Amino acid sequence: MGLDISHDTWHGAYSAFSSWREKIAEVAGLPPLNLMEGFYSDDNFSMNPLNMIEAFSIGNERVNSIISELKKSLPIRWSILKPDVLYKLLYHSDCDGKISWQVAGKLANRLKELLPLLPDEDAGGHIGNWREKTRQFIKGCEKAYKNKENLLFR
Repeated sequence: MGLDISHDTWHGAYSAFSSWREKIAEVAGLPPLNLMEGFYSDDNFSMNPLNMIEAFSIGNERVNSIISELKKSLPIRWSILKPDVLYKLLYHSDCDGKISWQVAGKLANRLKELLPLLPDEDAGGHIGNWREKTRQFIKGCEKAYKNKENLLFR
């Protein structure tokens, strides 16, 4: 059981797909996904980085004041990223739906730009090497684009 995306784009655990998308966002210079709309939680038990900073700054009123102000603007809306095709990948459901073949072609090109920024090392589990996993995703996107077939998430 896990996520299967058509065109041999992705086969593996949902958690691995989530970790891979987090790394893609990181190397693209985007905010951490757990601060974004649909992922953000102000729950103190979540992996919200602001909660983590707050936990280590107990008693520091200046830091707590800054964090309080930042939390007022959360979650970060995806609309600020819509010009970047990565939006379609990062915000997409991880268990169903599709990405159009037109978007898949643009996504392949965008991921190629990020490829040299990814670590050339093993991430373990269903990811393996960051760059190799991304190359696999790119090839699947290119195949979908070439055949004018949507990427299907199952």
